[in-house]
Amino acid sequence: MRDWVCVYTFNREYLSQLAFEMLSDNDIEAVIINKMDSNYLFGEIELYVHADQVIRAKMLLNQFEK
Repeated sequence: MRDWVCVYTFNREYLSQLAFEMLSDNDIEAVIINKMDSNYLFGEIELYVHADQVIRAKMLLNQFEK
């Protein structure tokens, strides 16, 4: 995934989906890569955005955390 940057990691799928939707609602294209093992539930779910959207995405995700 050239020119894409991981801006956040999650350990719960529903949180990654909420963050993805929030970014999408703000016209930021995002991609979720689920690296979580489905049997043992360890690993992470990563949220990526294009490199030129990183700052804006992180500002929105910072608000999402609160």
